[in-house]
Amino acid sequence: MAVPDDAGRVHPETRAEWRSWLADHHASAVAVWLVSWRKHTGKPAVSYDDAVSEALAVGWVDSLGRKLDDDRTMLYFTRRKPGSGWSRPNKLRIEALERDGLMTEAGRQVISAAVADGSWSKLDEVEDLVVPADLASAFERFPGSRGLWEAFPRSAKRGILEWIVQAKRAETRANRVEQTAASAAKGERANQAQPRSGTNPVGG
Repeated sequence: MAVPDDAGRVHPETRAEWRSWLADHHASAVAVWLVSWRKHTGKPAVSYDDAVSEALAVGWVDSLGRKLDDDRTMLYFTRRKPGSGWSRPNKLRIEALERDGLMTEAGRQVISAAVADGSWSKLDEVEDLVVPADLASAFERFPGSRGLWEAFPRSAKRGILEWIVQAKRAETRANRVEQTAASAAKGERANQAQPRSGTNPVGG
C-alpha cells in the first residue's frame, strides 16, 4: 500500500510535462506528489482539472492535497485501487479524454476492470442523492431526521452517502446508516466536522 510520506515528488509546469511523467512511470511507480506553484507566484502550473484528467488517462487518481511551502502546493496521486467507486466528474473527464484522443490503453484496462467488478457504477445513485432503503428505514426510527437530512447541503449529503456505500462489511454499513439517521435527527452531519456558523463543510 502506498504511503503518502514515502512518495516522491514531481514538479511539471505544463500538462504535457505531467503527461510525459505519467507515461514513463505509471506502470512502475505506485504514487507521487504532484508539486505546483501557487497562483500568487505567477509561475506556470498544471491546473487541477488537467492534472486529474491526465492521471485518469493512465488509471491513476488524485487524493489528498497539502501545502508544501508559501509558494508551492502538492496533490497526491496513486494507482486507482480495485473496487473504488467512480465519481461522475471523473466519468465526464474520461469522456473528454476519449473524445480528444488522450485516453491510454492502461486507463481503459482499469475502467474495464471497474465495470466488471461493479465499482464503475457504485456511486451512480450517490451522485443522484438517492436515499437507500436501509437509510430510509433508519430515518423512520428517528423522528424529524428525514426533514433535517433534506436540508443539508448537497455536498454534505453526497459525502455521507458515499461513506455509507463504501463500507466493506454489512455490519459497518449498518452502523454508518444508524449513525447518519441519529445524527440527522439532531441536525448534525455524520462523519463530518461540524462547520462554524456561516461556513460550509468541504465535501462532494
